[in-house]
Amino acid sequence: MTSPSDITGNLTEEDAFHIIVDYLRTNVRSDYPNFGYELYLPNTIRYYLTNTFQIDSHRASGLIEPISHIFYNAAWEMCRRGILRPGISKYGYQATPDGASGNGYSVTALGKEWLKQSKRYDYVPIEPGRLARLLSNYFNKYGVVFAERSQEAIKCYNANAYLACCAMCGAATESIILALAIAKTHDEAQVIKNYSTPGGRRKIENLIIGQKPKNIQDEFISSTGLLKYWRDISAHGRASGMTDDEAFTSLALLLRFSQFVNDKWDELIG
Repeated sequence: MTSPSDITGNLTEEDAFHIIVDYLRTNVRSDYPNFGYELYLPNTIRYYLTNTFQIDSHRASGLIEPISHIFYNAAWEMCRRGILRPGISKYGYQATPDGASGNGYSVTALGKEWLKQSKRYDYVPIEPGRLARLLSNYFNKYGVVFAERSQEAIKCYNANAYLACCAMCGAATESIILALAIAKTHDEAQVIKNYSTPGGRRKIENLIIGQKPKNIQDEFISSTGLLKYWRDISAHGRASGMTDDEAFTSLALLLRFSQFVNDKWDELIG
């Protein structure tokens, strides 16, 4: 028999985030009322329990409490990002004290558009904490500047500051390139000096990949080209038109480049 400890297990806020997204995306019909809310959280948790642990809905109702706080945190994160808002969906719809206490939510206009694209988030993690932890694996290797810029990029994306997100992704990418050059030459001062000269970025890149096999050069260039372009655009005084798509792509490319350099580190600095 499933126990509360089996259920709480390793369930994280990120898991709950994805469960809520999937529940909304698939428009699950519940035997229990939503009242005037588009998302009534106890129904979502009950759905998770019955489908994951194959238990009946009556018993599931008694197991909601041990994991409710995880789902409340995930729902609040979705509110913070503008996907959900607390409250009934329209004036005059049924409100309940329980819903007003943290169980009832509605989807915002931004959230409806976000949910249309949400399936891509199953493949590249961008929820707070998840991508941050993946990128944190490289803090020691790439340095404090990478740590700062990569985390700022995530914060900007979550705040819908897409231009700033792209700029920070580009800056984080540059910090990786500089870390490579410094590890290769063992001369940080000279690398920084060269990088600051006209055409310095190109010189540093040639230092790293100029004599490498074509497949290494191609992967390096494909991972950094768009990020550097967006980084440069952010420094110019004209409208950029950056959207969620460009910012999401920036984060995905940053993660990809971080992993690529980590895997090829010895070859790149050799």
